[in-house]
Amino acid sequence: MTADLRSALSSLPAVRPLYKLIATIAAVVAALCAGMFLGGNPEHLPTELREIFVEDERAVRAEIIDSIKDGFYKEVDEDALDQASYKGIVRELGDRFSHYLTPEEAQLFSQSVSGRFEGVGMTVQEHPRGLLVVSVFEGSPAEKAGIRKDDVITHVDGESIAGEPTDVSTAKIKGKPGTTVELTVLPAGDRDRRREVEVERASIEIPIVQSRMRRAGGKRVGYARLLSFTSGAHGELREKLDRLIEDGAEGIVLDLRGNGGGLLRESVLVSSIFIEDGTIVSTKGRKRPEREFEAEGEAISKELPVVVLVDRGTASASEIVSGALRDTKRGTLVGEKTFGKGVFQELEPLSNGGALDLTVGSYYLPSGENISQTGITPAVKARDLPRTRRDEALPVALEKLAEKL
Repeated sequence: MTADLRSALSSLPAVRPLYKLIATIAAVVAALCAGMFLGGNPEHLPTELREIFVEDERAVRAEIIDSIKDGFYKEVDEDALDQASYKGIVRELGDRFSHYLTPEEAQLFSQSVSGRFEGVGMTVQEHPRGLLVVSVFEGSPAEKAGIRKDDVITHVDGESIAGEPTDVSTAKIKGKPGTTVELTVLPAGDRDRRREVEVERASIEIPIVQSRMRRAGGKRVGYARLLSFTSGAHGELREKLDRLIEDGAEGIVLDLRGNGGGLLRESVLVSSIFIEDGTIVSTKGRKRPEREFEAEGEAISKELPVVVLVDRGTASASEIVSGALRDTKRGTLVGEKTFGKGVFQELEPLSNGGALDLTVGSYYLPSGENISQTGITPAVKARDLPRTRRDEALPVALEKLAEKL
C-alpha cells in the first residue's frame, strides 16, 4: 500500500476507525512479542529497564527468604537457603553431571588426584544414592574394613552424599593419615541392610599404570591396567608397554575396568599409543564449535593384537579410548557394558567463591556414535565376580588375545 493510498483511506470517515483499530492491534501484538522475547532474554533490555526487572526478581526472592526467616517454625540459615536455591536452579536442568558447587565444595573439588594420596584405597563412581564402589585396592584400609566392589556408600560422617558430584564426595572421604572417617555402606547383595564402618585413612601409593607379563595360548603377552587419565598418564603407560614389548610381549591386554576417566587430552594421547592416524574423538556443543582430535605421535606396531577389558566403571575418557580402538578395528573389547558418559563439562568459578560445573557439549566416537545413556557393549562378555578373590574376566581377555595371535 503506497503512502498516498494509505493517507486517502485514513481520511475516509468509514475507514478511519477500522484503520486505527488494525494499527492498535498490530502495536499490541508487537509489544507482546517483544515482552515475551525480552522476558526470556533480559540481556537484550536497555540497562535501565534490565536493572528494574532484575531488581523485581531479587525483590521476590528476598520476600520469600524474609517470610521464611520471619514465619517458619524453626530458625533457618539464610546462607544455606541461598546455596540451596542455586543448587535448585542447576538441578532443574535434569542433567546428572551438572552441579552448582558451594564455596566449600568448590575447594574440595579443586583437590587433584595424584599417584600418592591420603584416603581409604578404593575407586568409585556416581550412584543415585551416593557412590558405587568400583574397585578396592588390595591391602587398603577400605579392604580391611570389609568394603567390597559394588557396595554403595550413602553417607560420610553421617551426612548424605546423594546427588553430590563424585569429586566432592570422594574429597570428603580423604583426609590426613591416621584420622578416621565413618561411612554408611549398603552391601552389594543386600541394599536394604546398611552398616556403619569406621575407616582409618592412610597414605596410599598407587601407580597410575600396573603392568606385568602374562601367558595367552602359550605366548608371552603384556598386561597393563590404567587407573586414571591424569596428566602424564599416557607417558607412563607407553613406558610400561615399551618395556613389555622389549621383553617379548606378542600382544597387549589394556585393562580399563573401574577407570572413571579424566582429561580429554590424555584420552587422545593414550589412544594414539595404539592408533597411528585418523580421528580419535570429536566434540560439539550448542555454544561450542565442533572439534576433531586426531591421533598424535608414533603408535606401537599394528602387528601386536590388542584386547581392552571394560566394565560398568569404564567411563568418560576410558570410553573414548575403548570406542576409538573398537571403531578403528585396532582392539577387541571384552567385559561388561561401559558406563555411558558421552558428555563433557567445564568448570566456571563464581564471584561468591563457588563454582558451576556445567555440561557444555557431547563427544562422538570415530563412527559418529554418542554413547550417552547407552554405553559401549563389548564384543565378548565377561564379568569379574566381586565376592571372589579370582579375576574371572581377565582369563577371558587372555583367551581372546590368544585367538588373535
